[in-house]
Amino acid sequence: MTNLALSSGLAPRAEDVKDQPLRDDIRLLGRILGDTVRDQEGDEVFDLVERIRQLSIRFHRDDDQAARDELGTLLGALPADRSLDTIRAFSYFSHLANIAEDQHHIRRNRAHAIAGSAPRAGSLAYAFSRAEQMGIDRETLAHFFSGARMSPVLTAHPTEVRRKSTLNREMEIAAELDRRERVVPTPQEREEGEEILRRAVLTLWQTALLRRIKLTVLDEVANGLSYYDYTFLTEVPRLYCAIEDRLAEAGDEVQLPSFLRIGSWIGGDRDGNPFVTAEVLKETVRLHRDRILAHYEEELVALGAELSLAQRLVTVSDALTELAARSPDRSQEHREEPYRLALAYVLERLRQTARKLRGEPLATVEALAPYATAQEFRADLDVIHDSLVANGSKVLARGRLRLLRRAADCFGFHLACIDLRQNSDVHERVVAELLEKAVPGTDYAGLDEEARIALLLKELATPRPLASPFIAYSEETCSELDILREAAAAHHALGREVIPNAIISKAEGVSDLLEVALLLKEVGLVASDGTGGLTSEVNIIPLFETISDLKACAKVMDRAFSLPAYRKLVASRGAEQEVMLGYSDSNKDGGFVTSGWELYKAEIGLIEVFREHKVRLRLFHGRGGSVGRGGGPSYDAILAQPGGAVNGQIRITEQGEIIASKYSNPDVGRRNLEILVSATLEASLLQPQNKAPRTEFLTAMEDISDTAFAAYRNLVYETEGFEDYFWSSTVINEIATLNIGSRPASRARTRSIEKLRAIPWVFSWAQCRLMLPAWYGFGTAVEAFVARRPDYGLSFLKAMQHEWPFFRTLLSNMDMVLAKSSLAIASRYAELVPDVELRTAIFGRIRAEYELTLKHLLAIMDQQKLLEGNPLLDRSIRNRFPYLDPLNHLQVELLRQHRASPGDDKVLHGIQLSINGISAGLRNSG
Repeated sequence: MTNLALSSGLAPRAEDVKDQPLRDDIRLLGRILGDTVRDQEGDEVFDLVERIRQLSIRFHRDDDQAARDELGTLLGALPADRSLDTIRAFSYFSHLANIAEDQHHIRRNRAHAIAGSAPRAGSLAYAFSRAEQMGIDRETLAHFFSGARMSPVLTAHPTEVRRKSTLNREMEIAAELDRRERVVPTPQEREEGEEILRRAVLTLWQTALLRRIKLTVLDEVANGLSYYDYTFLTEVPRLYCAIEDRLAEAGDEVQLPSFLRIGSWIGGDRDGNPFVTAEVLKETVRLHRDRILAHYEEELVALGAELSLAQRLVTVSDALTELAARSPDRSQEHREEPYRLALAYVLERLRQTARKLRGEPLATVEALAPYATAQEFRADLDVIHDSLVANGSKVLARGRLRLLRRAADCFGFHLACIDLRQNSDVHERVVAELLEKAVPGTDYAGLDEEARIALLLKELATPRPLASPFIAYSEETCSELDILREAAAAHHALGREVIPNAIISKAEGVSDLLEVALLLKEVGLVASDGTGGLTSEVNIIPLFETISDLKACAKVMDRAFSLPAYRKLVASRGAEQEVMLGYSDSNKDGGFVTSGWELYKAEIGLIEVFREHKVRLRLFHGRGGSVGRGGGPSYDAILAQPGGAVNGQIRITEQGEIIASKYSNPDVGRRNLEILVSATLEASLLQPQNKAPRTEFLTAMEDISDTAFAAYRNLVYETEGFEDYFWSSTVINEIATLNIGSRPASRARTRSIEKLRAIPWVFSWAQCRLMLPAWYGFGTAVEAFVARRPDYGLSFLKAMQHEWPFFRTLLSNMDMVLAKSSLAIASRYAELVPDVELRTAIFGRIRAEYELTLKHLLAIMDQQKLLEGNPLLDRSIRNRFPYLDPLNHLQVELLRQHRASPGDDKVLHGIQLSINGISAGLRNSG
């Protein structure tokens, strides 16, 4: 073997020719990586990498005990330096394979478009085609979009282990692969292109994969802003244009309101993150504001270069002439170019706006006052647009100007809609202190729920604030009030869309909502007129997270809506109420099956309550990247919602490594935005609103959930020694050493699983390839269900899978997770548990449940093997896992060494690198 590509195990298979370009790209990148490893580290390292890969394949594919023993001997004898080189080689191949796969998805989408293939599910073309088939006219579609609200919300949850430096190099590689695909290069161009790839791969090899210092919140903000440059600033406006153009095919042009907006928690989510302060929020708002203003300035300069239309050759509107007359551009060169003059006027007003918002001196020209709002900016752009359209230059108005007008409407001067989030326990303590300082002896914390509600309503009814500048408060109370004051200042400067939401983590009762309303009143974001009138500038959003909270959420909202004061707050927000549902914590609390079922039931209950109270429901789905945290294909998940749960309104979190995988490439980003819009349209208009499943399906699911819940809880929370098993058999301790986020991994210094955050819980199980939170309990539940119905149990579950999208999606996600799992590899992690009896007992239970789950899943889905119905993912796993498995084996050996002798920094660094590589190989690990 002379290079990694030839030894990759990717020899031609009897597959469709359409996948040949993917194999070619993987071979090319593997060959370049192999050459780089040999050039930089020598033949010895290259040969070692190949030997480990071969043994890993034998062990993974055949559960070969001899290969396992040889692998253990080989890895156990590796010096730290050799381990690091080997981990880096396998890690980078995972990253390069991901790039090739993403480019292949783009290639196949383009091929389908060029060939005029039938629209593919998840595309706008598919959604519009279905609408046309169902007789839904243009006016109905336009009305739907006019009242819709969709939002992917970026969070900084720490499961993205890549640095921006490596991500940028990977984007260079993707760009070169894309260029090779779209043009037929000359031999010289092909050589030059390969040299570009070699430079990028060598740079990656010589760049540290891991951060040496911990991220700050503002680092996370800067990383989040990158995705606006990569995707959002260009692709969001283009998506609007595509929708408007499709609607215009059946009639006049349509200008839709901006129903799709990008949200962010980064810089505003302080639940468990003490580093999110008022100053951080202020700086976050500034960074967002400056980025969008810079984008507008860049586009205006480019437009000025493009619109060189001469006054003697074109007619312009009076309004355009007026703008041009105010232009600060007095050059002779441009005096007869009215559009350039008008754009110079708009540009200088925009610069004045930036100066004002930064607190800098303004230019002393009365005609160039700053824009008071983004709507004023958009109005001037509309003058330019209208003049072009009215005077025979419509095609010019449909270019850069059209995209800029949409950006101004969608992003305003704030760029992203920042959510505030805090835990209800914090709100309770702050309100309790404010009340106690105002009226000593109140003892708010000691009151029951109804007494709290009564007291909070009394305080909301009065315009006076509770806090006094002459009273000293705790650091926590001061911090919370300072953040809310900063939010109010942002509203004053940039409008209410800059911070439109306040989310309450761990919401349990009506008092949790009223506490936030009271705190918002302290800073003027909720206003009371003293006569019963209440208005709010912010959406107050409860987040229901645990199984018990999900069970109670409909009753909580029913009680809230029954309060006239709270209904007035809702009325001031357009009679709309958002509710967030937590997938991660409910999964950790009750397991995958019960979490999914209780979320589904919670939605049904909320739909009924909101319908009764005539309030419009918007659900905010707090989904993670992995199935264990509610992840999985967004398209299927949205279509699997119960009838009435979408209705054009949806927000979904985009977390950790999923943000980069979805939005670092503009083509992939556009596809993912399309999926969100298309699925929301289909779920709202194209599916029966009363598509309730058969009653017997609901009863069966309740039965299955109860049994799965008991099995999961028994293992995780009731088995003596399970915490020791978890902390010994996973990388949970070592994950905490990674500098992948600003937020602590645990809510308290304890080994308790209850106190552990859901993200590291799921991330740890993914690293050891068990994915336990995403399937455990299902096998036991189905075994019991079928045993009680031996004559028809299995056929009944097959019917559920065929007829009910919710159950079908549940099984499909489990199918994906089990395919990424490996009991053979997990068994090596189990050996890290020092108590032989404990590890034998618990891993034996896990193995038995895995085999039971696999048996029943395949039987219900009528499959002979996992991913039989998902050939794309099956292909991806075949391509990637020969390089992923060795990372697990290396990680186990390094964990063994680190725990035996914790002082070796190289060993710890090797573990950290392996976490990076495994995360890349799995793609959605957290």
